[in-house]
Amino acid sequence: MTTASQVRQRLIVALDLADPSRAKTLATLLAPEVGMFKVGKQLYVRAGPDIVRTIHELGGEVFLDLKFHDISNTVAAAAVEAARLGVRLFNVHAFGGPEMMRQTAAAVEKVCGEEDLRRPSVLGVTVLTSLDDSDLETLGIQGGVRAQVLRLAGMVKEAGLAGVVCSAQEASDIRRSCGDAFLLVTPGIRPAGQQAGDQKRIMTPGDAVRAGIDYIVVGRPITGADDPAGAARSVVAEMVEAAG
Repeated sequence: MTTASQVRQRLIVALDLADPSRAKTLATLLAPEVGMFKVGKQLYVRAGPDIVRTIHELGGEVFLDLKFHDISNTVAAAAVEAARLGVRLFNVHAFGGPEMMRQTAAAVEKVCGEEDLRRPSVLGVTVLTSLDDSDLETLGIQGGVRAQVLRLAGMVKEAGLAGVVCSAQEASDIRRSCGDAFLLVTPGIRPAGQQAGDQKRIMTPGDAVRAGIDYIVVGRPITGADDPAGAARSVVAEMVEAAG
């Protein structure tokens, strides 16, 4: 039977905050309750790499969610620094193309081997969970979200990255296409009864587990709760029930 201690490793809390002190307080409180913390653009621009080091000092792991998207050499160089920073996961935009992703994977493997670093898992961002079919049509992308996500996921795997950031709604299709070892990380997770906010393709924690997601990302329902630790435990309990 799956235990809470096993399942909580699959919960990533998004520290989407402007205040580094608040982020540190939450990381201190939640480190025993969750598997990882997501550091995104807002917090990273405000606090820099020091916030990653602070979370590590507190015993937490980091998913660096900066969605690198640039020419191949630039993204590969940024990826090397992410590896040196010791993050567990980081991501690049799959729309950067196969060559960008291949160079990134090769650069990370090289620096980790030469400097004896733990190799982070590099993820490709497919289609943001704030977008739906009509948004893609507006952007001139035909075929809808599901087809685009599957196309990009195949490209990510072929380039040698570890997995993708995707909606849980596409998870089963990606799993069938890319295999069990391919990591699926999903934002846009909302416990039952929570507001969707700026997300469109959302799912509950239990449904995400049943869909085969490896890691779920939950932000405001935990960080904005009166009792963040209790909210995290509730999410884990829902995940345990779904895992069986």
